[in-house]
Amino acid sequence: QTQLVESGGGLAQPGGSLRLSCVGSGFSLGYHGIGWFRQAPGEEREGVSYISYTGRDTSYADSVKGRFTVSRDNGKNTVYLQMDSLKPEDTAIYYCAARTTYGINWNRVRDYTIWGQGTQVTVSS
Repeated sequence: QTQLVESGGGLAQPGGSLRLSCVGSGFSLGYHGIGWFRQAPGEEREGVSYISYTGRDTSYADSVKGRFTVSRDNGKNTVYLQMDSLKPEDTAIYYCAARTTYGINWNRVRDYTIWGQGTQVTVSS
């Protein structure tokens, strides 16, 4: 079964850190660029970060640039999202997804066809 599974979400205080993991099963992540997206209640799903299949190219939303870092270990079939200096506005369900269509913009949701179930991140004091 082809699937992605996220973990590492939870409750963090403002200024704190969390590290999300995205593990693939049934297929090799190494053949795909991987995106991280998030969706807050009542909001559209938005792109947070992207890493190319080699790991050489990364992209970030302006709202997380300088605070979040994406990385991957293809040997472990895993992609990570290190989130530092967390803010209450980072609160959302976070999803990882495998890119299967390569358009101009990395954050186009329809270019990703394999999605995880999501992990909740809550930033609150």
